[in-house]
Amino acid sequence: MSQPSALSPQARDQALAAMRATGGGSELDVLVVGGGVTGAGTALDAVTRGLSTGLLEQRDLASGTSSRSSKLIHGGLRYLEMLDFGLVREALQERGLLLTRLAPHLVRPVSFLYPLTHRGWERPYVAAGLTLYDGMATIGALRSQGGMGLPRHKHLLRRQVARIAPDFRYETIAGAIQYWDCQVDDARLVVTLARTAATHGAHVATRVKVTGFLREGERVVGVRALDLETQEELEVRARVVVNAAGVWTDEIQEMVGGRGALHVQASKGIHLVVPRDRIRSEAGFIVRTATSVLFVIPWGRHWIIGTTDTPWDLDKAHPAASRADIDYVLEHVNAILREPLDHDDVQGVYAGLRPLLSGESEPTSRISREHTVVTPVPGLVMIAGGKLTTYRVMGKDAIDAAAHSLRTTASLTVRDSITDRVPLVGAADWETRSNQRVLLSRRSGLHVARIDHLLGRYGGLVDDLLALVAARPELASPLEGADDYLAAEVVYAVTHEGARHLDDVLTRRTRISIETFDRGVRAASEVARLMAGELDWDAARTADEIDHYRRRVEAERQSQLMLTDQEADEARVSAPDIV
Repeated sequence: MSQPSALSPQARDQALAAMRATGGGSELDVLVVGGGVTGAGTALDAVTRGLSTGLLEQRDLASGTSSRSSKLIHGGLRYLEMLDFGLVREALQERGLLLTRLAPHLVRPVSFLYPLTHRGWERPYVAAGLTLYDGMATIGALRSQGGMGLPRHKHLLRRQVARIAPDFRYETIAGAIQYWDCQVDDARLVVTLARTAATHGAHVATRVKVTGFLREGERVVGVRALDLETQEELEVRARVVVNAAGVWTDEIQEMVGGRGALHVQASKGIHLVVPRDRIRSEAGFIVRTATSVLFVIPWGRHWIIGTTDTPWDLDKAHPAASRADIDYVLEHVNAILREPLDHDDVQGVYAGLRPLLSGESEPTSRISREHTVVTPVPGLVMIAGGKLTTYRVMGKDAIDAAAHSLRTTASLTVRDSITDRVPLVGAADWETRSNQRVLLSRRSGLHVARIDHLLGRYGGLVDDLLALVAARPELASPLEGADDYLAAEVVYAVTHEGARHLDDVLTRRTRISIETFDRGVRAASEVARLMAGELDWDAARTADEIDHYRRRVEAERQSQLMLTDQEADEARVSAPDIV
């Protein structure tokens, strides 16, 4: 079961030992601070160029913005209206690469209906935009020598909309246009990126907080950090430090002396998760609002509905959704549904913060998602902005900036980025294993639907899960209170995916916290017991983890009853992190 990509507890220890050893003259070429999609993508870009690479994350992989998105890999139709053609073109090219080459096991097509509410002018106007959208995707596919991988848009009459989406109030529209984008489990993408980086030699350690920078004159030569698991202080030396801390960018800048090369504004977006049977539709759809768009997105046995776009200047680790936020989303989605949703239909709620480059006086809904890379002092590269879809370009640009410093100060030869040709772990054998799904079902004794579930989460790494089930047959059982997931997935999350706390498994390695009405409370005891066996927790530690998770859920529920952001924040932070 041991693999180079496995982010096991032992691998974390080894990564920290290697990074501590940099004080003896064997400094890293690149140290990345931040374990979201940008940081993981940056680490992968660096290590695949032949650079010795480390990554430190204060909490868990994808614990911030990168696990709380709309889970879409898309060009961003609304940026066409903002005339941001470069961003759309870039994102569509990345969408094609992810779908056809880099992560076909994680990224899958999803169709949307764009309702037309005005007769005459609107259909040709929207069609022109979607023709440009599809055309950019085709050109991007040709340039990257990949494939578009998706159908082109098509026009629908009102009666066709009624067949596809019977719960849609189709009598209020003049028809629709159906188009295709992609979706991904964002947290799983980040974990897979980190594992791929580890496969190629990157040192990855979570639950390590950067507390300051090491300096030689003006130059940054590493960081001071605190292992939050052991409270041990350490120094990690590196020729270049890349800050990919997202909404914490300003705080990192203060550590280096308050040089504000970037200013990042946090924008809160909330999403609701409701059961799939509450909205009968074969496709997702878009709802226009006064300031943005609302997506209704198919998500397995659920729908994800969001998002909002409002400024946030409170606790960044745990942004809170207020009742006003939830009411706003329900009001707008109910405007197009025959049977309105209410609060009782909401299984899960999550809130995330987008790191937007400000734009001091602009509303957050108008600030572009483009990213920026700066070098405020020698030895430090900072990257901020961007979006999930373009993580690879962000990582490339960050390491291009680092490469300039490495060439001039260390005379290193830094090769060009190759991440457009490096499949993520699990991609290689995914198609083969998908073709063998019935055979795998027979051999393992698992229902073919379970095999499909595992293939959609692990791709070719399904072999690992099936080997674990063969060695420990009791792990073939579904989790109590969350029977979409197997016990084996919890063990695997610890042994291969870097999970160290109950939160990590229930909210990111799985989506139990938003896919069950009790927010994962029933499953918590069994999941903690399974984790305890792998992490050597005693009874007291196991009980603490369960108690913390229950307090977290209750704090979130209370915050979602509050009318204002301030009240919601106060309710949410009443349950502090266990580490």
